[in-house]
Amino acid sequence: MNTNLHGTGTGRFGQVFIWVPSWLVCGLLGLTLLSGCGRAGTDKDAAPKTVDDRFAIRIGERTVQMQVAALPAELQKGLMFRKTMGEDEGMLFVFTVPQPQGFWMRNTTLPLDIGYFDATGELKEIYPLYPLDEQSVRSRSRSIQFCLEMNQGWYKRNDVKPGAKLDLKAVAEALRARGLKPEAAGLR
Repeated sequence: MNTNLHGTGTGRFGQVFIWVPSWLVCGLLGLTLLSGCGRAGTDKDAAPKTVDDRFAIRIGERTVQMQVAALPAELQKGLMFRKTMGEDEGMLFVFTVPQPQGFWMRNTTLPLDIGYFDATGELKEIYPLYPLDEQSVRSRSRSIQFCLEMNQGWYKRNDVKPGAKLDLKAVAEALRARGLKPEAAGLR
């Protein structure tokens, strides 16, 4: 038992203890917790978004709630195992350099359309993708950097055709919100 009235003592392993009243500990803990409340919700304090989050990004005259896949595991998984997707929802695949692209539907039961975009964000090609079809649907262009999977028929229903532009500023902001560097994909 510590009988030192000055509030200090030595523990079994030589640690020095300082006796502090419990009301003081509780008060300091409460102040510490409350001091963060005024900053809650600021962008700098928020945890980075993930591939599961959606971002409002325009393509032509339409706004789509896009999930943004940019990391290797996300690019590989895509929409596999998804059972449903909202009418104006999709997944945007962001690559670091323009290149030929090819997508297949392994473990994907949703009928989809894929739009292939060049580095300027211009829609170049649209193709249907069929559930569980493992035949790769390749781009004709050799300079595709962004690919957008939407529910099958979405592009036609919304009159989004080749030539439509993807809002690359919004894509860059989405990447930043995910804690990623848009510069890696040539975006600012």
